[in-house]
Parts: sequence; structure tokens; C-alpha cells
Amino acid sequence: MDQLQQARARIDEIDAQMAALFEERMHAVGQVAQYKQRTGKAVFDPAREKQVLERGTARIEDEELRPYYHQFLEDTMSVSRAYQKALLGQDVAAYQGVEGAWSHIALRRLYPMARPKAYATWAEVCDAVESGDAQCGVLPIENSNAGDVSGVLDLLYAHPDLRVVKMFDLPIRQDLLGVPGATLAGVRTVVSHQQALAQSSPFIRMHSLSTKVWGNTADAARYVAEQHDPTLAAIASAETADLYGLEILAQGVNEDGDNTTRFLVAERSGPEKQPLHVDPGQRLALLFTVDHKPGKLAQVIQMIGERGFNMETIKSRPLPHVQFEYYFYVQLICPEGSDPAGLVEDLGAVCRTVRILGVFDL
Repeated sequence: MDQLQQARARIDEIDAQMAALFEERMHAVGQVAQYKQRTGKAVFDPAREKQVLERGTARIEDEELRPYYHQFLEDTMSVSRAYQKALLGQDVAAYQGVEGAWSHIALRRLYPMARPKAYATWAEVCDAVESGDAQCGVLPIENSNAGDVSGVLDLLYAHPDLRVVKMFDLPIRQDLLGVPGATLAGVRTVVSHQQALAQSSPFIRMHSLSTKVWGNTADAARYVAEQHDPTLAAIASAETADLYGLEILAQGVNEDGDNTTRFLVAERSGPEKQPLHVDPGQRLALLFTVDHKPGKLAQVIQMIGERGFNMETIKSRPLPHVQFEYYFYVQLICPEGSDPAGLVEDLGAVCRTVRILGVFDL
């Protein structure tokens, strides 16, 4: 047995031991879930997880391996949380659209063990999370080509009990999908969402194809699959091809190969809506309004800078029911030793309203 085979054999032995320990650990996690169900405690306990990470990482003698073990523990606790939520019936994740839509794909990437639940509109997703019918909602917030998804930002403003806990970038690659046996040369008409058709217009012109606008890309793929017509194709994702039994006739037909959509995860706020601690590099999102007077917005920006936060995004949106006034969304990078609650307290003296929308990694 050579060195590689010996190393692999040893890994197999360790994996067998880890599998037994994993089962043992998850049985203990199940007991934790039962206790939390009886006492009404939340699944996520940030203080406890921080303690586990610090103690666990300190056990590793090889300093080079400590950051890797830290990541291993974070992944382990993520799996534990998912299992607890499943046991407690708290594993429903909401999205807008149909199975195979980009929001559904983002949800499956983020929460592969969650139970996805589709809603017809973004507002229904927010309502489901706010009411507790879903534990989280996955929503698009920005596209690298099309810009902000302003409707989602307005819904977050209108749902004060929601907070953003995560953001996730999903590269958008659109493929040309046809029924089994179809060929690119035989396609005459493509069906897709208007934006996908616009982004694929050079490809469509090159092949002299007619177009048909559809509600969304995934449903367009479903429609093509039902028609059994080799002259009809959809522009949608490769995941959608697998879902509806279609074949990829051409890859990456959208013009911008760097097309990316940023999704957020929204949850209902707990009893403490303002975080007391953030890690360096995390993002802090705020929503605020100021009096419509000269210099008020400049004061807010100055305060943010004086406390060491780097503003990477500021957006303005019409204030509901107040003509030609606006609310603002800012996304800040948190420095070492930052104090979000202190910043909000300072801003409260200048702003008409201010609210922490979320603290998250990006």
C-alpha cells in the first residue's frame, strides 16, 4: 500500500468514527429542540454559538488548522439549526414564483434542507414571514444589469417586523432549452421573461428567432415542455432544464456573462431588534427618514463616517403617502469595534425615524 492509499484508508477510518459521533451529536440536538419547544426559546442562540466556536477552536493545537476548524464548527452548527427547525416545523422558506425560478434556485442554494413554499407575489412572501407561516423569505434585491428591485425594498420598509439576516449573490446564466430531440437549427420561436429576452437579444437576432414574452423563465420552460414542439424553445436556467425534462440547445445565451442577482433573506424580528455586536466586515443596513431641509442628509452621512462605518450603498425611495419626500436605505461596512446601537442613537437626534434593517455577511 503506497502513501496515498494509506492516507485514504486512515481518512475512511476517521470518517466512520465521525459518522457515529455525528449521529450521537444530532440525537443530542434533538433533545435541545424538545427543550426549546417546551420553553419557547429560539432555535438560534448567538451567545451560545459564539461560545461553542471559541471553545472548540481553542482545542485545536495546530494553529494553521484553527481557522479551518472554526469553519467546520460553523457548518456543523448550521446543520444543527436546520435539523432543529425541521423537528419544530420551522423549516418553511418562502419565495416568489414557481419551482425552478431564480428565487427558488437561490433558496435551494442557501437552504438545501428547507421546505420551499411558493407565493405569487413578493408582498405575499413578506406577509408569510411576518405572520409566521414561513420562517424566512428569499427575495431579489438587486441585479448587476437591471439595478435595484425597488419593490422589494419598499416592502421591507412597509414591514417593520422584518429584518435582513443574509445576502447572497447568484450568477445568472440563461440557456436555450428545448424538448428532447430538438436542435438549435430547428428552433423558430423562443419564450421567456421580457428581461431574459432583452439580455439575450444579440443571440436571438443572430439566429433570426421570433420571441414570445412569458411571466417568468421557469414557467416558460414548463410551457415549452408541455407543448412538445421542437420549433419552440425557452430561455431559462440549466436547473430548470432538469426540472422539466428539457435539453440545453445553447449555453449562456444572455449577453452579459457576469449577470448576477443579489438575493436577501428576511426573517421576523425577535424581541431584540437592535444588534449589540457585529463582526468586522459585516454589513449593517439602515432605513431612515430626515426632515426635508437643507443639510439634514449631509449630517447623517457625516455621522456615519465619524463613527468609522464605510458607506457602500445609499438609495432613496419615495416615502409612502408623502408626495415628493423620501426614505433612505444605507448599507455600511462595519469596522473593528463598531457600535451599531450607538450609531442609531446618534442618528436619532438628526433623523425623523431610523431603523436597523439587518446585520449580515455578504
